[in-house]
Amino acid sequence: MSYSEQRFDVNLSILFTELPLLERPAAAAAAGFGAVELWWPWIDTPTPPQAELDALKKALDDAGTRLVGLNFYAGQLPGPDRGALSVPGAEAERFRANVDVAADFAASVGCTALNALYGNRVEGVEPHLQDTLALDNLVLAARAADRVGATLLIEALNQPESPLYPLVSAPAAIEVVDRVNAATGLGNAAFLLDLYHLSMNGEDLAAVIDSYADRTGHVQIADNPGRGAPGTGSLPLEDLLGRLRKAGYDGWVGLEYKPGDRPSAEAFGWLAP
Repeated sequence: MSYSEQRFDVNLSILFTELPLLERPAAAAAAGFGAVELWWPWIDTPTPPQAELDALKKALDDAGTRLVGLNFYAGQLPGPDRGALSVPGAEAERFRANVDVAADFAASVGCTALNALYGNRVEGVEPHLQDTLALDNLVLAARAADRVGATLLIEALNQPESPLYPLVSAPAAIEVVDRVNAATGLGNAAFLLDLYHLSMNGEDLAAVIDSYADRTGHVQIADNPGRGAPGTGSLPLEDLLGRLRKAGYDGWVGLEYKPGDRPSAEAFGWLAP
């Protein structure tokens, strides 16, 4: 299997960030990509003005890029936060306020994958209370995703960079996927398999792929160490993606890596035949 057999999209929240948000879809298109993904772009509000949502839709449409993945509101990301849905109080309320906004925007641009980052553990709050809140909010998110024909994604992050995040292994994320599907009966929750995060956790990536390819709704990649482009580290990403395809995964692979010191447009040389 080669990279040419993969369907790659560009994460515009980590690549092309030297440009204003509304210029990034066209830049991705100029670099040869017809698909993009985003973290929630409005980190300070779960409910941006409709005019801002419309402007982003227009930028995507004008560039001819399809949005294939979108995060629900996740707090300050990039920054100290790793999601909002399990954080009691105002953050959980912001997540709930965002659920239909994000789902409706996704529907407006044909996006069928919505990522719900779990959120950090909070000092002084019992983990089981956060997990109960999380399940309630994930059920709301799964139902909203189902309403617009989308998959709800649950992502494992890595413990070294996200020490307060509780889902730092593939099995931990899969357990949440199973809980959500059992609670809703919809079957539309799936695993977001990020090879960089799982490698940082020291997991056996081949075993994870073999175990969970059929439960995977989206894939993201970066090399390790460094979270750079493929070829800048030591992960056998081409082989791992080939293994995923052989296991039946034929979805999008999000490029979620840092471009380094060069402009983002120059960070795709590894794709050259």
